[in-house]
Amino acid sequence: MTKLYVGNLPFTATDDTVRALFASHGTVEKVSLITDRDSGRPRGFGFVEMANADAARAMQALNGTDFGGRPLRVNEAQERSDGGNRGGARRY
Repeated sequence: MTKLYVGNLPFTATDDTVRALFASHGTVEKVSLITDRDSGRPRGFGFVEMANADAARAMQALNGTDFGGRPLRVNEAQERSDGGNRGGARRY
């Protein structure tokens, strides 16, 4: 299984529209669009999980293509090395 980072999404994108876009390149296991913690508004990026071969095909076909008036950035997601705690600040 490969997790793809999908950036520069239009703010109108939904899980269903992103799933439909990637489904033409293989079976989509999971779609997770990221929203702002405080406002709940979309942040313009997300993640798509697909089988390895399907993900490679989708990445090649969709990177740089127009989606909702914006050129998509699609590449393999990188693990965060800071554990998600940027700047060392703690939230209580």
